[in-house]
Amino acid sequence: MHRATKIVATVGPASSTPEILLQMIQAGLDVVRLNFSHGTADDHRQRAEYVREAARQAGREVAIMADLQGPKIRVGKFENGRTTLVTGNPFILDAECELGNDERVGLDYKDLPRDLKPGDVLLLNDGLIVLNVQRVIGQEIHTIVKIGGELSNNKGINRQGGGLSAPALTAKDMEDIRTAMSLGVDFIAVSFPKNATDMEMARQLANIAGAPYGIKPKMIAKIERAEAIPALQGILDASDGIMVARGDLAVEVGNAAVPALQKRMIRMARESNKFVITATQMMESMIHAPVPTRAEVSDVANAVLDGTDAVMLSAESAAGKYPVQTIETMAAICVEAEKSEQSELDKDFLDRTFTRIDQSIAMGALFTAYHLGAKAIVALTESGSTALWMSRHWTHVPIFALTPRVGSERAMALYRNVTSLHLDTNTDRDTALQQALETVVGKGYASHGDMVVLTVGEPMGQAGGTNTLKIVRVGEPY
Repeated sequence: MHRATKIVATVGPASSTPEILLQMIQAGLDVVRLNFSHGTADDHRQRAEYVREAARQAGREVAIMADLQGPKIRVGKFENGRTTLVTGNPFILDAECELGNDERVGLDYKDLPRDLKPGDVLLLNDGLIVLNVQRVIGQEIHTIVKIGGELSNNKGINRQGGGLSAPALTAKDMEDIRTAMSLGVDFIAVSFPKNATDMEMARQLANIAGAPYGIKPKMIAKIERAEAIPALQGILDASDGIMVARGDLAVEVGNAAVPALQKRMIRMARESNKFVITATQMMESMIHAPVPTRAEVSDVANAVLDGTDAVMLSAESAAGKYPVQTIETMAAICVEAEKSEQSELDKDFLDRTFTRIDQSIAMGALFTAYHLGAKAIVALTESGSTALWMSRHWTHVPIFALTPRVGSERAMALYRNVTSLHLDTNTDRDTALQQALETVVGKGYASHGDMVVLTVGEPMGQAGGTNTLKIVRVGEPY
């Protein structure tokens, strides 16, 4: 069964062997996420090598995403590893404290006192602990515990409503970008960007670090700060895609606001010809259980129905007991949800103008395949732009993008409804089209007598050169 929605999964202790990775790819994994908040450069290098080898064994390309830690603002360490905060009691966040105790704890972000004022609300450990700021004295933030609980080493801190001044790229992130480029990653996910400038800076650093390896990674903005919401269009324009990072975002804007923001972000991304990943706690219960909750099934299905390009697993695949089963379950949910999706292609095209020839051909192919009932659209593409434009509009016609560039093949691993395949470089158009058709038929995606819509650029080999549309029946001369 063809699945349009892609699956991103984080690798970690539960999924770092070649055997498990191969099973995950066979179960439907499209993009591997390396979480640079954990592990060493050598850990990531080993995992990247395992992913490439497992993908080779599986016979298809799997993309790799490096997810930067960003300025995650955290408490320091405690003498005993943890303490319990009691509702109504005072507690001090002290930038100069070395080891915390029952009364105070240190901070990894020393400028936090400068960002706060009396009346601010701080949320610790993903919002499970709430502190009301009473006053700021030098490097000390004096608070009253509004909602208590156990607080352990290095738990995160957010300010309700956002507004913390920490830069999006830390010194660690800059070093991690260099490491990621040496591994040949395909995507860089930037944590906590506030505006387009943050993404432009990250792209510049990634391009410089990737230059010796001939790599220009696709840049993903993780939307998890309150300040990013009003700046969303600018961030989209400066990025290749976004991630709806619902964890930290929910802490800053409130849980209730996230579902509507998710729908808005997915819609804006698609309208801007960008891809979008929906993430955080999608199958959380499967960290420990072999089946998801009904609510999690609905969550994944609703993200699909919203039009997300990909759904993402974090701890479920990195540290959970059932990484392979989780991917299998998620894939099945996606397929079922896609069956009920209604295409609104004609409505999508109303009042739309296309100024580029390649984009016009892409839209023409979609329209033609949809109305003629074609079995497949086959796009011969260098950069993958044609496939990206096609994937922004939903039809039940699968798109097969054939490219001679491995980098383009991996980048398209995140595009909805696009299956990327390798096509040997050939400057003869008819030979290339014949090879493309044989590839799609050989893999069982179309059979004799089926109608297929083809797009190609003449002369071949030029990015952005798609200018030809052909309609053929498999088995008939053309």
